[in-house]
Amino acid sequence: MSDRLTVALQYLLPKRLLTVLAGRFASASLGGLTTAVIRWFVPRYGVNMAEAAEPDIGRYPTFNAFFTRALRPGARPLATADLVCPVDGAISQLGPIDGERIFQAKGHDYTATALVGGDATLAAPFVNGSFATIYLSPRDYHRIHMPCDGELRRMIHVPGDLFSVNPATARGVPGLFARNERVVCVFEGARGPFVMVLVGATIVGSMATSWHGVVNPPRPGTVRSWDYAPGAVRLAQGEEMGQFLLGSTVVMLWPAPGVRFGAEWRDGRPVRLGEAMGRFGAG
Repeated sequence: MSDRLTVALQYLLPKRLLTVLAGRFASASLGGLTTAVIRWFVPRYGVNMAEAAEPDIGRYPTFNAFFTRALRPGARPLATADLVCPVDGAISQLGPIDGERIFQAKGHDYTATALVGGDATLAAPFVNGSFATIYLSPRDYHRIHMPCDGELRRMIHVPGDLFSVNPATARGVPGLFARNERVVCVFEGARGPFVMVLVGATIVGSMATSWHGVVNPPRPGTVRSWDYAPGAVRLAQGEEMGQFLLGSTVVMLWPAPGVRFGAEWRDGRPVRLGEAMGRFGAG
């Protein structure tokens, strides 16, 4: 859906109702109507179906099935690096965490505590660490993969707003990523804890993880949390960890001494799953 149409619909319909309606359509098997919408969507957003495991538009029973389509084998080889990019998208921001303040856009930041749902103890290891925020546009592949090996320790569903997360909104809405609905995934890796936050947005029907399935809905309006024993969920670098059913943004946090990002990693740059993101260490 275009950014202009998304903004227009936000004024015409309550965001929650808009999300429910979009989610119901996206998950419905509507035969020729579904195929027609996908056939319009592909050229409108420049989706490269040659990369898809199933390139035939007519084979997708629902819009969600198309939107979360798998890639053909070999489409995204993994680089040899401490950290690889977990998604296709564009870099929104990245760099050092200033105390616990995370840069969003000129004039706007938010805290790590707010991002993870208000848990200061959970946020404490990331003080003066590093962060990276990647925006997924409608054209992008919408499965999320692991930047490095990790064992899941905790998952938190944080209720919130459903603002658009496109770059223009990120420049204009204070604390956007700590205000929108989100799923916080806490992992333990070889260099300590790290966090991957899946941030929802207008028109995002739901978010899912590989170990839990669909996390939202339901949306009870309160924080929900799941704890996982060591070894219960182990994911290797590059392995799928989640999906956006109508995409959004991923925010990643690492503890000090942080991450030295590749020289080519800069704000606004398009990135692809599997490319080298950086290495552990001061930077």
